[in-house]
Amino acid sequence: MPLKFKALASIAVWILFVFGCLSLLGGFVRAFMGSELSLVSAYFGYGIISLTLSVVAAKLRKTLE
Repeated sequence: MPLKFKALASIAVWILFVFGCLSLLGGFVRAFMGSELSLVSAYFGYGIISLTLSVVAAKLRKTLE
């Protein structure tokens, strides 16, 4: 595969990973601040899904090699 596809896959992995970590951190902050349960669970859900997609994208990037 061309190098630019590997670079784009790496960028996608890092963006998903950072977004997932920030979402989980935001969920913990909102949980300790006493926000609504639906808002807290949305942050945790988005964080877990984003981190899972990050792992999937990393595996796909590994197959590009």
